[in-house]
Amino acid sequence: MASSSFLPATTDSIALALEAKSPSESISILYRILENPSTSSESLRIKEQAISNLSNFLTQEKRGEDLRSLLTQLRPFFSVIPKAKTAKIVRGIIDAVAKIPDTSDLQISLCKEMVEWTRAEKRTFLRQRVEARLASLLMENKEYSEALALLSGLIKEVRKLDDKLLLVDIDLLESKLHFSLRNLPKAKASLTAARTAANSIYVPPAQQGTIDLQSGILHAEEKDYKTAYSYFFEAFEAFNTLSDPRAVYSLKYMLLCKIMVNQSDDVAGIISSKAGLLYLGPELDAMKAVADAHSKRSLKSFESALRDYKAQLEEDPIVHRHLSSLYDTLLEQNLCRLIEPYSTVEIAHIAELIELPIDHVEKKLSQMILDKKFAGTLDQGAGCLVIFEDPKSDAIFPATLDTISNIGKVVDSLYVRSARIMA
Repeated sequence: MASSSFLPATTDSIALALEAKSPSESISILYRILENPSTSSESLRIKEQAISNLSNFLTQEKRGEDLRSLLTQLRPFFSVIPKAKTAKIVRGIIDAVAKIPDTSDLQISLCKEMVEWTRAEKRTFLRQRVEARLASLLMENKEYSEALALLSGLIKEVRKLDDKLLLVDIDLLESKLHFSLRNLPKAKASLTAARTAANSIYVPPAQQGTIDLQSGILHAEEKDYKTAYSYFFEAFEAFNTLSDPRAVYSLKYMLLCKIMVNQSDDVAGIISSKAGLLYLGPELDAMKAVADAHSKRSLKSFESALRDYKAQLEEDPIVHRHLSSLYDTLLEQNLCRLIEPYSTVEIAHIAELIELPIDHVEKKLSQMILDKKFAGTLDQGAGCLVIFEDPKSDAIFPATLDTISNIGKVVDSLYVRSARIMA
């Protein structure tokens, strides 16, 4: 991989690497620069530049294992440069590996190696950040118990050091982890802790956007879609300004909130707005298809949207959580639309119109009657649904109850007074 003779650590050597005909030749030259034993301040500066360029080339060539071995190879170099620069280089190389697809296992093993090294070298600042990254990777890999165990110890340690910025990161990560485990109270508690820590320091816009995004997700989970929409909007504005790829997801969740509060007609307007046009693509097309199906109260269109945009809808864990309730809502609306013209109708006829099994339709209708979505009864002997007219509420009964209640209060008061006189 690397030539036996080293090159001088100069800007000319860097230029030589950048002007090479092929990436592999550039990589070879940069390795030779790093082999230079000189430790002068200028040499160290050039080597830092060489490491940055080498990381970029190895990422382009998708050579994840070489990036891993580069970190091991650079350990002697880390002993002669400041700890802050070491932290920057290590995190930069871990980020570079993350850019290569299908390297989650490699990233986890790399982080574990670096945690061991930082612990041996007593580099607490860097270890805590690598451990936070490791917990994030374990969560993405669905290794929740290991991630939670790692975070629990890390939070206690960071709280003692009062490192607010890292604390915001870890609390936010813990909130996401508890949410993945469906523990909503703990997810909210962790998010509140992240907000409290964030209020006492300057938080970068990207981090603030992440906090708002998580807040929106938790409010949506509690069915508070209006508040969730405002948080998603804040997150979208932050990510849009930074051209962060998460902007499209914030916009997608904004549209989901609109659909969930029966404002599907607003979806097309948001997508065609100046900001929305920047993110046109399958994510927004999926939400538009769902919104169209919802506004038409068409279950068939909804199922076809789920089929056509499976990756954007069912494979998105946030949207997927709300699809079943949205499906139920659409099924109810569809059934209401079909039974509107009738006073008595065969269940088999409704099942045929809606293209669903009879037992499924019958079960849903009985549930709707119990939930008082409409007034009616199921005549199972005849296989019919009998729909009643909405009964008009009679004002006499509530008024009578109020009168009786007031008389009761008067009697109680008179009893208390008579008891005092007798005493």
